[in-house]
Amino acid sequence: NKGLEIIEACWLFNTPHTGIEVVIHPQSVIHSMVEYNDGSVLAQLGNPDMRTPIAYALNWPQRIESGVARLNLFDIARLDFERPDEQRFPLLSIARDAMERGGTATTVMNAANEELVAAFLSETIRFTDIPLLIEDTLGRVEIGEANSIEQILEADRTAREVVQEQINRRAA
Repeated sequence: NKGLEIIEACWLFNTPHTGIEVVIHPQSVIHSMVEYNDGSVLAQLGNPDMRTPIAYALNWPQRIESGVARLNLFDIARLDFERPDEQRFPLLSIARDAMERGGTATTVMNAANEELVAAFLSETIRFTDIPLLIEDTLGRVEIGEANSIEQILEADRTAREVVQEQINRRAA
């Protein structure tokens, strides 16, 4: 998920993947941080509840009551951070590599991920198969230009076909 969020943030904020850092924050209270040129950092904090961003997205630019309890910093008492272990979370580097490759690479990665997560949820593959098969799919599907919706849809379709072949082979 964080690998896909790197890709998403690059597109949303028109920034290279090298400008995005993933931080593990066990309390899940800080949802985003932006560092400015002067070194200051602004953070968005809130209880870990998806109703807040959904309410904001549905009512932007207004803010409405989301039904989420107010954040109490005294209850949290501390905020911890650690760097992700890319050996343990290989999809972070796979996502960065896909961004680096450009073109339809991120489309291929996303399509493969969607198919593989569905296969995992249906207990057809193991969780640890997901990054291996995404990387394999990125090696098997030709990465092309992403200048039209047709090119993107074709890359998506091809990636899903390649992944389904891999899933079927493992299931057999």
